[in-house]
This record gives sequence, structure tokens and C-alpha cells, in this order.
Amino acid sequence: MDVFSVLTLLGGLAFFLYGMKAMSSGLEKIAGGSLEKIIQRMTSNIWSGLFLGIGITALIQSSSAVTVILVGLVNSGIMVLNQTTAVIMGSNIGTTATAWLLSLTGIQSNNGIIRFMKPENFTLVIALIGIIMMMKSKKRKNHDIGSIMLGFSILIYGMKMMSDAVSPLKDSPQFVNILKLLSNPVLGVLIGALFTAILQSHSASIGILQAISLTGSINYGLAIPVIIGQNLGTVINALLAGIGVNKDAKRVPLIHILIKVFGTLLFLAAYIIALTVFNFDEVLSHSINPVGIAIIHTTYNVLVTIVLLPLHNKLEKLAYKIIKDTGEEKIFTMIDDRLLATPSIAILECNTAAIEMAKTSRDSVGMAFGLFGEYDRDTAEKVEENETILDKYEDKLGTYLVKLAGKNLTDNESRAVSNMLTAIGDFERIGDHALNILEGAQELKDKKIRFSDDATREINVLSNAIKEILDLAVDSFEYNDVANAKRVEPLEQVIDLLVAEIKKRHVERLRNGQCTIELGFVLSDFLGNCERISDHCSNIAGALIELNMDVLTVHEYLNDVKTSGQPEFENEFSGFRDKYSL
Repeated sequence: MDVFSVLTLLGGLAFFLYGMKAMSSGLEKIAGGSLEKIIQRMTSNIWSGLFLGIGITALIQSSSAVTVILVGLVNSGIMVLNQTTAVIMGSNIGTTATAWLLSLTGIQSNNGIIRFMKPENFTLVIALIGIIMMMKSKKRKNHDIGSIMLGFSILIYGMKMMSDAVSPLKDSPQFVNILKLLSNPVLGVLIGALFTAILQSHSASIGILQAISLTGSINYGLAIPVIIGQNLGTVINALLAGIGVNKDAKRVPLIHILIKVFGTLLFLAAYIIALTVFNFDEVLSHSINPVGIAIIHTTYNVLVTIVLLPLHNKLEKLAYKIIKDTGEEKIFTMIDDRLLATPSIAILECNTAAIEMAKTSRDSVGMAFGLFGEYDRDTAEKVEENETILDKYEDKLGTYLVKLAGKNLTDNESRAVSNMLTAIGDFERIGDHALNILEGAQELKDKKIRFSDDATREINVLSNAIKEILDLAVDSFEYNDVANAKRVEPLEQVIDLLVAEIKKRHVERLRNGQCTIELGFVLSDFLGNCERISDHCSNIAGALIELNMDVLTVHEYLNDVKTSGQPEFENEFSGFRDKYSL
């Protein structure tokens, strides 16, 4: 090959890889929430996992990306290991969809309609439509569709460039000699694996093989072991995915590697034995085209799955034997940066973490209230421990959400990220107030003082109101429940009145000598913390209402419901006022 042909080949490869990336990214964004819902409904059933893996990989066109997603989900505890094996096997079949798409470039016919089916004959039109959609449409979905169309066009153009660059090789004696060397099955597997490992893209290596096949210089005998090797070469991506995660998550790429290694050894051995026993020379000497490569590629992955799927439990046990549990304490794990490449999945995981954060803050307040009745050191330590956990949540989850916000998100995804960023700040502050309440209980214990019976009764009424508003805020956040969120503000108004009334009654008790200034300081801090917790619950519910009801701002909504005398608000307010009457 001359210098110009080499540059054309490299340029074609660059176009091919960029087009595949653009198309895959666009498809992933279109899938968005649908992909998230599919992952949410994932079960341990091997058949649903298998077809899930096929579908997702055919959609985003990368089995390695699916493995990375699974590693991230297992690392953060959303999935367990036995849910992933069938998905990985399915992803190996799903990744063959790209080869079938590229096989269209090998269509040969004098029929005008059939010739038009060749991608190179209609990609210019697709590219034009894609660019127009990206430039003119204001809708994000149309922009993503345009990106898919343009990416497909660039991919096919890159395929055509590579094919044109290597076409002179069929007349090159040196190239023919290299191909003869590759006729050795073991060497063919090694070359195919090395080529995929270097490119770090299974689809790209298959695409290049299909481009070379258009020269007519590759036969079935050469292509079969190379295709087997190309499947093996994806283990490099799996190895990279296992860096920096917990032991259970490391087992996910290990299972991916075991499937590839066992599949390669089994079918390479079967292929060599078949060559020895039977005479396939005439069949194997036929030239292979892109469609033939797609057929071999799909058949191989389907057969590997048929053989290994019944052994999925054995593979999992082997993974546990290779990567053993050492019994060390489970480390506080947060969201995996690998999932930033798949924003819809990352948002799902962030939401799961934020819900855990919400429940932790609610539990802390409940435990702190209990300490006013009966102080317990173990409970106090748990409140302190929860506050440390909440600080870690806000730090790590907040940092992750900021990174996520910088990605190319849909409008709904951007609003969801913004809502979570606001909510986790409120949850962290609620934890702070729980710690402050704990300190008040600690002061009562250390100074051996106690509130009067009337003050204790009033504190219990307020505590119950705070517990209910926390339940409403946390449940509305967890289940995206606008109806519950609307009930928060009426209760928040009742809590404000309760706090004011308790302060008034405390002053009266001071005048009558029924309380002391020392107790007054503790009570004042308690009331202030309760009021702040109520305010944070109002913020959480208000942000959820703003997200779902498309109101201009939460402050405008709150002002409206407070001043307009809406029957729904008034009825809730009256009910809570009667329920928490002093």
C-alpha cells in the first residue's frame, strides 16, 4: 500500500469510529427513560436477562458499555451478581446487530431498487436530513434523531473509505502471503483478539474485516478463527471496567471474561477437530462477504450462549472462587463514574442514593426525638454516625450530580438532576438539626434537668407533627407523589403556629415559676430546629411540585396556595390543626 492508501485507510477508520460513537450516543439518548425503566424492572430470571441484554446492546451497539453499566450497578448495590450473567450473554448476541447493519454495504445487484438499499447510495440524503434536523429543530429528541442519522452516514462513509483503501491489496503478493499465515486457526484467533484489543471496539474490528472482505481476498477458512478471536479481544474492555470497584463488582467483568475465554477454547477446539476429521477445504476456500461475516459472527455468539447459559450458576461460583471475599467491612460506596457515559442509568442510581439519604435523615430525627424521653448512648451514637453518612452523601452525590449536569441531558433529565441537587442539601441540613436536637437531650441528661409535664406533652405533639411532615416529604420524594407533596405546606403552616403557641406557653410558665431560664434555652433550640426541619420539608415538596406541575417558581406556588384560600389547602390545614391541637 502506498502512503495515500494508508492515510485513506486511517481516515476511513477515524470516520467509522466517530460515526459509530455519534450514532450510539444518539440512540442511547433516545432510549433515555425507557432504558432506565427496563433496568428497574430487571429480575433474576435468566431468560428475561438474556433478552434484556440482547435488546439493550442492539440499541446502544456496545457490549462493553453494557458490561460497564452492570459493573456500576453492582458496585453501588442496585443489582446483585446473579442478575448480570444472562444479561452479559445476551449482550454478546446483541452486539452482532452492527455487523448486520454494515453487511448492507456488500449488496451486489443490477436491480435499481436493490442497489438503492446499499447504504452508500442513500447516506448522503440521510446525512442532509440529519444535519437539517440538528440545525433547525428546537426539540431535543429531533436533535438526537438527527445525530443518529448523521452518525450512520459518517460510519458508512468511513466503511467505504476503508474498503477503497484496501481494494488494491488483493493484487499484492505480500498481502496474500500474510493471509496464508492467518490460515492457521490459532494464529487467526490471536490476530483477531489483538486487533480488537488495540481498537477497543468489537464492532469496529468486525467492520474493518467486512471492509477487507469486499476485496474478495478473504475466505471462510481465514475469517472464522479471526471472528472467534475478535470476540475474545473484548476482554480488554472488561478488564478496564473492573478497576477501582468492590469485589462483587469485579466479578461482573470476570464473568464476561470467562464467557469469552471458555467460548473461544471450546469452539476453537471444535473447529480444529472438525478440520482434522472432515474435509471442508472446498467450502472454506470460498470468498466471504460482509453478509457471510455477519452470519458467522451471530452464529458463533448464539452457539456460545446456548452452551454456557445452562452453566450460568457454575460461572458465578467460579467467579466467587477466583475473587474471594475476605470478610472486610463493607465500605461506604457511592455512584460509579463509569455510569456518567449513560446518563439515564446514572440518574436512576443517583435517585436511589438520594432516597437512601432521605430515609437516613428521617430516621435520625426520629431517634433524636426519642432521646428527649429516654436518653440512650447507643442511639445517640447512631444519630452521630448518620450525620457523618449524610455529609458523605452530600459531598459525593452532590459532586457526582454536578458532573452529570455537565452531560448532554434531556430537559426532563436536567430538571431531575436539579431537583436532586436541591433535595440532598435539605436532607443533609435535616441531619444537622437532628444532631442539634440530640445535643439538647444530652444537655438535659448532663445537667439532670427535665421539662414539666405540660412542656413534655407539647413537645410530644410537635414531635409527632414533625414526624408526619418528614414522612410526607420523604415519601413524596421517593415515589414522585405530588398529592403527598401538596399536603406538606398546610402541615408546615400548622407547625409554625404550634411553635409560636409553645413559645407563648413557655413564657407564661416562666412568669408563674413553673419553668426555668435554663430549660428555656434548651426548649428554644428544640423549637428552632423543629421549625427548620419543617422548612426543609417544605423546600423538598415545593421543588417536587415545581418539577411536575410546571409552575414558574415554587415561591409563587406557595404564595398562591397560602393567600388564595384554595379549598384543598384549607381543608388540609384545618385537619392538621385539629390533629395537632395543644
